[in-house]
Amino acid sequence: MNKKELKRCQWCGNDPLYIYYHDQEWGRPVFDDPTLFEFLILEGFQAGLSWITILRKRENFRKAFDHFDFNKIARYTGKDFDRLMGNEGIIRNRSKIRAAISNAQAFLRVREEFGSFGKYIWDFVDGTPIINNFKRLEEIPASTPLSDKISKDLKKRGFKFVGSTIVYAHMQATGMVNDHVTDCFVRQEILDEMS
Repeated sequence: MNKKELKRCQWCGNDPLYIYYHDQEWGRPVFDDPTLFEFLILEGFQAGLSWITILRKRENFRKAFDHFDFNKIARYTGKDFDRLMGNEGIIRNRSKIRAAISNAQAFLRVREEFGSFGKYIWDFVDGTPIINNFKRLEEIPASTPLSDKISKDLKKRGFKFVGSTIVYAHMQATGMVNDHVTDCFVRQEILDEMS
């Protein structure tokens, strides 16, 4: 069976960029801090917008934000803020840009306390992905009691744009939860890789 005939989660539709993201990234466990940080920032920018909008601007975001180097972003100045506000290739929202900078600073504090952000965030699921068994897209929640708990903890640590829905989207993207529907081929690939 070729890739076109494989069953996928409906949300990725026919857009090649969305299909690639669904097949190669979404739901696959991520433990490294640079990728976790990138998703955290992108999820924050996505608030109120569609994820495909963010995916289409992802390379622009990478260039604009020094490839999501949290050490550099944490030191951004007003000059960097103005540069980002003038960048037509990204989402130019004052609050979201400020949040990206302050989130880099909070990210560094978490790394200092826990050794890595990955250790901190994955401890919420004891280092093992939650495997859900949803048959249809409509069954997948926008948030859960666990994303509520993580959101609250992140906010306490100074993170912004980390409401429960954003946190749950981050958990899905980074494989803390496997929300691929039961007949999606990627779900099984992930389960096979874990066994």
